[in-house]
Amino acid sequence: MIETKGQMKVVAPGQTIGILGGGQLGRMTILEGQKMGLQFVTMDPATDCPGGQAAQWHIAAPYDDLHAANRLAEKADLVLYEFENIDPAVVKFLETKTHVPQGSRLLQTAQHRILEKTTLQRAGIPVTDFVPVKSRDDLIRALRQIGLPAVLKTATGGYDGKGQWMLRTKPDLDLLPGDLLDGSRELILEAFIPFVKELSVIVARNPQGDLASFPPAVNLHRNHILHMTVVPAPLAEPVKAQAIAVAERVAETLQVVGLIAVEMFMLKDGRLVVNELAPRPHNSGHYTYDACATSQFEQFVRASLGLPLGPTDLCKPAVMVNILGEHADAFRQAFPSLPGHVKFHWYGKKEAKKGRKMGHVTVLAESVNQALEWIESSSIWPPLTSEEKKVIYDRDYF
Repeated sequence: MIETKGQMKVVAPGQTIGILGGGQLGRMTILEGQKMGLQFVTMDPATDCPGGQAAQWHIAAPYDDLHAANRLAEKADLVLYEFENIDPAVVKFLETKTHVPQGSRLLQTAQHRILEKTTLQRAGIPVTDFVPVKSRDDLIRALRQIGLPAVLKTATGGYDGKGQWMLRTKPDLDLLPGDLLDGSRELILEAFIPFVKELSVIVARNPQGDLASFPPAVNLHRNHILHMTVVPAPLAEPVKAQAIAVAERVAETLQVVGLIAVEMFMLKDGRLVVNELAPRPHNSGHYTYDACATSQFEQFVRASLGLPLGPTDLCKPAVMVNILGEHADAFRQAFPSLPGHVKFHWYGKKEAKKGRKMGHVTVLAESVNQALEWIESSSIWPPLTSEEKKVIYDRDYF
């Protein structure tokens, strides 16, 4: 049973945490939580998912299976979700059965782009200009307001660039899927931001309201999928301070319990604009597993359980690089000779598909440049282009 301390639920070693979702984020959370004496049960449609491989128990069922969700609640003293593309109704159901620290309200806000941006805008947090869209007529009106270029996105679902269409000129409208603007789905048109860097800050917040932010990281994407994360970020100190302040304001505004990853664009003048939120561990925080005093996954458990938050100090400069399906063979060839300062994490996925995240490496070094030199020399990934090098190496002062 869960002990009660005031209004806070306390889960102790030997008790069980349920995780809705069985991906690599759940897997790494489980590995950290098991060090704390906790047991885990996962629920995911796949029988051999990464999280299920690490958990003590696994329930293989669709996310909308309320009977299976009830089994998860019966088995667990507390339930977390490790990704946001799930129906909030399932989380609301779980809230009637057991303790869900993150809650369904946070999920509902973070997975709906219109609600997310409206909430942040009302709190005075900088976001891109946006207009809700359902029909082609709506889109035409929205384009008159926002102008081109712009990005059309589905209001819910979509990740790694899926559910997004870049509109640079009017003829691009004719290339949109035929049924996209038939009025059956919610869309959002966002102004295109001419950013110079993409960055993220991951903030932990526990039920007591304590906050702890990890160092800002600069991210590099390829084909809309995160390729590389660099810390310390090549940013001026005032920009780093601004990024942490914005992220913590987001966490407070949404009354987060657990983690919130705040992705931002940096403009040429150093201003920051919030792009997206993720109410759980985040790919850009994988470096914390090996480079910080507390990993994002341990912090996720600590915050969700109402424990004191761990220190977030960066112990070593680091560069994290994703291993996608197309990199898997080159990684296996390099594996026998990987040096000790290259920390590798393999997720246990059976099939290596193009664009599928199979694992990641975190390269620790005395400087970011040293880490990047090893990455370039490894030949596991295509070399950085001149534009990519500018994002990763250049530090702008304001």
